[in-house]
Amino acid sequence: MTISPLDRAADSFAAELARQRTGRGLSKKQLAILMGFDPSYVSHVEGRRHRPTEDFARRAESVLEAGGAIWQRFREYDDVRHARSGQPPRESPLPGQWLPPGTGLVVERETATLVHTDGGYRCVIHRELYNAGTEPVTRYLVRVAVDRYPNDPGRSNRHHREHPLTFAELQLQARRDDGGGDPEPMHWRAKHDRDAFKEIWLLFENGERRFPLYPGDRATIEYAYSVGQDKWGPWFQRAVRLPTRHLAVRLDLPAALDPQVWGVETSLSAEEGPLRTAPQRHDEGDRAIFDWQTDDPPLNARYRMQWRLRARPDTEPDVDTAGTRVRPSDRMRGIGIVQRGADLLRQRARPFDLPAEEQVARNIVDRLTAVVVRLDELHPFSKGVGVAAPQLGIGRAAAVVRPPDRAAEPVVLLNPRVVDGDPDTDEQYEGCLSFFDHRGLVPRPLRLDVEHAQWDGSRIITSFEFGMARLVAHEIDHLEGRLYVDRMAPGVPLVPVEEYRETGQPWRY
Repeated sequence: MTISPLDRAADSFAAELARQRTGRGLSKKQLAILMGFDPSYVSHVEGRRHRPTEDFARRAESVLEAGGAIWQRFREYDDVRHARSGQPPRESPLPGQWLPPGTGLVVERETATLVHTDGGYRCVIHRELYNAGTEPVTRYLVRVAVDRYPNDPGRSNRHHREHPLTFAELQLQARRDDGGGDPEPMHWRAKHDRDAFKEIWLLFENGERRFPLYPGDRATIEYAYSVGQDKWGPWFQRAVRLPTRHLAVRLDLPAALDPQVWGVETSLSAEEGPLRTAPQRHDEGDRAIFDWQTDDPPLNARYRMQWRLRARPDTEPDVDTAGTRVRPSDRMRGIGIVQRGADLLRQRARPFDLPAEEQVARNIVDRLTAVVVRLDELHPFSKGVGVAAPQLGIGRAAAVVRPPDRAAEPVVLLNPRVVDGDPDTDEQYEGCLSFFDHRGLVPRPLRLDVEHAQWDGSRIITSFEFGMARLVAHEIDHLEGRLYVDRMAPGVPLVPVEEYRETGQPWRY
């Protein structure tokens, strides 16, 4: 059975009314009396036996102080009703008159900008507020949430328990501008402090004075905060928690990383789907700017921008922001990769006692996976890439390998052991994150059978072929205290990475 758009809009109104009523602990009869209606009328509207009227919606909005939610659902219903009947639509309301009196705080325009920096991300939120209520506004609630692995909630929860978001690292700053002079700083106070999110009251006051937002007045607030690369996944979400007339989002990403951006949206009345309009890209110098916007977003809607950063071309010179040449190994060292010469790289890694050490193993694998993500932002790694725990200064038997197909899930190796290999070998150039200034010709089996542990301590055997066999063999060598140079034939020279860039070839399989 199909439901008409008008029925869906009426259902949304009734659901919002019920949600607001129960949230305030009122029965249907109590709400009806407060609104001045017959005691059964609210029950009839929530039961879809009566359709909402404008007078009913205004009274419900005022009594329940719903922040515009009930009124907006009525407007959506009324627009569908007018379109269906062929009546001309209502005239667009004037600013300051687009919601009924007593609505409360309104966002007339929000512009949210996220900038990718060397150390992570800087977020700046600019909101133009209008007080359509009857009381002065003295504080404004904001929420900062992080999710390192948005498609894997369990991993994100473990990661943020180990590496919680802190107020100190946010470097939160806020200010208010009413158009009458220089913007004034706003004090703030923590409301909720959790590992992966913070709720913060921005106060309409500072050390010098208070400046409430009075009914009928407008003001612009702006707040900014920073989050490190290790805590921010490739997403930026805006949730509509107050009536909003216009929402704009901007992503400012390095053009050298060839960013690919898309987005999804969801609401209380619709499942997740693609943004109705695509983000628009334009470049400004070495930055790729993606802009997206929408008018009159429904309350409780969520708009999520997502992206993938591809690495810079392998031919691009290694230089820092001052133009000074930087060795590739310095880039690896800068993200925590131990370099050749460290004693730990020549030691056999200690195996895990599973399942007793499952949590220890998961924490280490989370760190390895985060480094793999960071590596893909620094370098193309079109052949795939792997990292072993000793390369992060951790002497435990764990490694993560990202296959050449970036869409494939990384392979996790715990306590791995080679049990068989193809007698046929080939010789290809390899690099190493711990020896990144050079490449070398290394013979490897074309197939490798590896026994490795699961989280519960059980063991399985996985067979790898060709390029994946080479990647896995390289990481298992690390866990046994070997570098690829130990596998090279005597007398075969190493090739500097600069020369390899000119002469190197893709693996041939």
